[in-house]
Amino acid sequence: IMGEKKFEPAPEGPPPIWPDLEKLEPTRLGTFLAGEHPQTSAMVLSKLAPQTAANVLLTMEKPIRSQIIKRMVTMANIPDAAARIVENQLRASVLSQKATRDTSVGQERVASVLNEMAKPELDELMQDLEEAGTPDLAGVRSRLFAFDDLPLLAQKARVLLFDGLSTELVTLALRGAPAELTESVLSAIGARSRRMIESELGQGSEGIALADIMAARKTIAVATIRLSRQGAFELPSMQTAAEAA
Repeated sequence: IMGEKKFEPAPEGPPPIWPDLEKLEPTRLGTFLAGEHPQTSAMVLSKLAPQTAANVLLTMEKPIRSQIIKRMVTMANIPDAAARIVENQLRASVLSQKATRDTSVGQERVASVLNEMAKPELDELMQDLEEAGTPDLAGVRSRLFAFDDLPLLAQKARVLLFDGLSTELVTLALRGAPAELTESVLSAIGARSRRMIESELGQGSEGIALADIMAARKTIAVATIRLSRQGAFELPSMQTAAEAA
């Protein structure tokens, strides 16, 4: 087919930006798109994976979110020239900043390590890091969460969290928990499940290993962090926890 002529592939343009945009934190991308025209934001979100687009939309104010969704519904095919303009601007305005200034990856990595620690050790280490002048510590704090921080979550967030957890897991985690913490959990659970949990807790914790209780609490903390990363709600910062105490 090609005969004797040497085949020279057509020069390719820059790689698609959409996979890189999907790696950004939903709040970061949502903040940027909230300042753009809703039609432009709708075009961008229509190019992303559905879960990513949903997480970004949840970070926006309701009026802006509604305008964008309305345009996504009625959006026709985007001309290639217009799509390239948007891609180039996103590459220059968002992704270039990510490469040079975004420290969220490092913050995420450190927070993942710290979240494995018990709260007393975690508080002590955070104090040491603050005294040492560790940069970007606020970003690390915003990613930290322990079971004891549940009362700091908004009621709506707690309802969403415990709606996806079994009563057996919640009961085990509440063994030996302070009254305030227990009430903050039970207030976010349906009446029938609450009665079942209260009945189990009333029988005491004899014969139940402390390691099992701590593992259940860790499971709930991890579930909370996961929902936060998905954009369902924001975690309370460690500074907020200190002020509440």
